[in-house]
Amino acid sequence: MTHKVPSDARRTHGQDDLQRNLTNRHIQLIAIGGAIGTGLFMGSGKTISLAGPSIVFVYAIIGVMLFFVMRAMGELLLSNLQYRSFIDFSDDLLGPWAGFFTGWTYWFCWIITGIADVIAISAYAQFWFPGVPQWAPAIACVGLLLALNLLTVKLFGEIEFWFAMIKIVAIVTLVGTGVYMVATGFTAPTGRQASLANLWNDGGMFPHGAMGFFAGFQIAVFAFVGIELVGTTAAEAKDPERTLPRAINSIPVRIIVFYVCALLAIMAVTPWRDVVPHKSPFVELFVLAGLPAAAGIINFVVLTSAASSANSGVFSTSRMLYGLALKGDAPRAFHQLSRASVPSRGLLFSCACLLGGAFLMWVIPDLVQAFTLVTTVSAILFMFVWSLILLSYIAYRRQRPVLHAASRYKMPGGVAMCWACLAFFAGILVLLTLESDTRQALLATPAWFVLLAVAYRVMRQRAAA
Repeated sequence: MTHKVPSDARRTHGQDDLQRNLTNRHIQLIAIGGAIGTGLFMGSGKTISLAGPSIVFVYAIIGVMLFFVMRAMGELLLSNLQYRSFIDFSDDLLGPWAGFFTGWTYWFCWIITGIADVIAISAYAQFWFPGVPQWAPAIACVGLLLALNLLTVKLFGEIEFWFAMIKIVAIVTLVGTGVYMVATGFTAPTGRQASLANLWNDGGMFPHGAMGFFAGFQIAVFAFVGIELVGTTAAEAKDPERTLPRAINSIPVRIIVFYVCALLAIMAVTPWRDVVPHKSPFVELFVLAGLPAAAGIINFVVLTSAASSANSGVFSTSRMLYGLALKGDAPRAFHQLSRASVPSRGLLFSCACLLGGAFLMWVIPDLVQAFTLVTTVSAILFMFVWSLILLSYIAYRRQRPVLHAASRYKMPGGVAMCWACLAFFAGILVLLTLESDTRQALLATPAWFVLLAVAYRVMRQRAAA
C-alpha cells in the first residue's frame, strides 16, 4: 500500500503546481554544480595549510558520508512521488515539527550562504572594476538572478548547466595541467620539481598529526554545501525515477575527480608548505604553468561558482517557501505561482533578504571574520538538515517496511549507516569547538532553533484558535 501525503499538499500538475520541466541533462549538472562548492576554489588553500596532504582523505571521508545521506534521500523521494522535497517526507515521517524546522532551516541556510556568495561576487568584481562601489555588483547580481528565475524553471536549469560546465572545465584543465607538469618533471622558479613524491616527502601524509588532520574538517565541510540540491529539484524533474538515481550514484566519481584529483594535482606541483592559505592554489598552479591570464581566468571561474551558488540559493529558498506555504507553515502568499508556474513571491522575498543581509555584512568592518562566521553557521545548519534526512529514513524503515521492500533504489547499509553518518556529524560539531571563530558560530546557532521553536508554537496556537 502506497502512503500518500496529506490532501492539502497534493495538487494536479497545472498552474497551481510546480512543473516537471528539468531534463536529465539539467539534473545531472545541477547535481555536479552542487557537489563543487566555492569552498573548493577558495578554501582549499587554507585546508591544505592546516592538514597537509592528508586533506585528500578529509574530502574523501566527507564525500563518502554525504553520498549515503543522498542515497537515503533518494530512496525516500522515490518511495512516494508526491514528495516534492525533504520537507514533505520529514513532515510525513517525523511529524509537522520536522517539516517546519527542515523547511525554514534550509531556507535560512541558503539565505546566509547566498549573502556570503553575493559579498564574494562583489569582491571578485573588484578585480576588473576596482573603481565601482562594492554594493553595485551585489545589487546587479541579485537583480539578474531574480529576473532569470522569474521566467521559467527550465531557464534556471540552463543557467546552472552552464555554470556547472565552467567549473568542470576549470577543474579538469587543472588536473590535466598537473599531470602534464609531473610527467615532464616541471621545475618551479623556487627549484622545487613537480613530483608525486611531494605528497609524502615533507613530513609524510600527516605532517601536523591527528590535530591537523581533524582541523581540516572544519572548513572542508562547507565545500560540500549544496550537494543535497538535487533533492529540491525532484518536484520539477521530468523523470525522477531515472534521473535522481543517476545523479546520486555518480557522486563518488565526482568527489574523486573534482576534489581528490584536483588536490593531488595541486600538491604534486606545489608542495603543501608552499601553498598560501589566503590565496587560491588553482591560480598559483596556472601561474606556474606559464599562463599569464591565470588570475583573470580563475577569478572568472570563482565568480561564476559564487553566482552558481547564489542562483541555487534563490531557486531552492523559493521552493522551500512554496512547500511551507502549502502546509500552512508560511504565509499563504508564498503558495501563489506565476503564469510560468514559478513561486514568484517567494523569489522576491528571498532576494530582498539577500540584499538586506549583504548590506548588513557590508557595514561590518572585518568582512573576513564575518564571512567565516556566516559560512560556519551555514555548515552547521546544513548538517542539521542532513541529519533530519537520516532520521526520516530511520523512521521510514520502521513505519513503512512494505515500501522499503518494494523499493528499487535501496540505501546501502540501511539504518546502521544512518547512525554512522549521524555520529560523524556529531564529531564535526565537536571539532568546531577547537577554533575560536568556529566556536563563536557554534554558540550562536542555537538562537535560530529557539526562534523557530517560538514561531512554531505561535503558529500552532493560531491554527488551533
